[in-house]
Amino acid sequence: MGTPHIGEPSAETSVWSPPLPDAPGFTHTIIETPGLRTHVATVGEGPPVVLLHGLPEHWWQWHDVAPAIAAHGYRVICPDLRGAGWTEADDPRIGHETRMHDLLALLDVLGVERAHVMTHDLGALTGMHLAYSRPDRVRTLVQLAVPPGFMRFSPRMIPAFRHYPRLLWGGHRHSLRWVLAPPYTVRPMSADTIDAYLRVETRPEVARATRRVLLGMIAPELPRLMGGYYKRMRLRPPTLVAYGARDWPLTEPVVRTMCRDHERCAERFALAFVPDAAHFVTDDAPDAVVDLAVDWFRREGGAD
Repeated sequence: MGTPHIGEPSAETSVWSPPLPDAPGFTHTIIETPGLRTHVATVGEGPPVVLLHGLPEHWWQWHDVAPAIAAHGYRVICPDLRGAGWTEADDPRIGHETRMHDLLALLDVLGVERAHVMTHDLGALTGMHLAYSRPDRVRTLVQLAVPPGFMRFSPRMIPAFRHYPRLLWGGHRHSLRWVLAPPYTVRPMSADTIDAYLRVETRPEVARATRRVLLGMIAPELPRLMGGYYKRMRLRPPTLVAYGARDWPLTEPVVRTMCRDHERCAERFALAFVPDAAHFVTDDAPDAVVDLAVDWFRREGGAD
């Protein structure tokens, strides 16, 4: 892979293979931890904010969001999680909490003891595992488009999993272009945006990772969610869960019903709904996401 040397920061995008999508202001670095070479994009200075992307995205999901958060006085860290983007692993397997352990090792190398964390889609699992297992490392949590672990299951949310069979059985053979479109977005993404997300499909390890992530992470998580594992725990970091208001079937009435036990399960919890946005809320409404996140960091994060 044509990249800068490990630990050597670079703003150049064309030296990577395939070339990184353009995103002004970011510095790109490879950080080595045991068995993993993580591509990290960073922008800004100040208290750390870690942004964890979803599927089929990578660091570039935050290309509008991260610089805007940085402008409020934060250092924003956007890693490519194992199996995504420009990160390389010696072992391609992805277990239930592998990405959480990867993240802890990365934070240790970066010298980040405690951070604000914002997640989307499958990145929410890693953020949730971190928040429950190591609340001392999470100042606040903002979780986008995914219910909290302590949710009450409702049959009305079953259609939210309608895309999983296609991802599981065909995601490793076919492009994921179809998922970056309505109804998962309010408006169709541009050809340039889709290219920015999916150019890494040319990397075999990324093309095969969808099935590994679903089987390694989602399959073990379902018994926890259905069996009330998180209801027996307490979510300690202040947590905001936000949805696109048009992210069917996770409409506001459904979500509020699923989260009605939050006082018993969480120290500090709130819900938000972003108008004119669906599942890919960071693409549909990046400014609204920034406003929600920065307000939550400041109100609930204590002294920086």
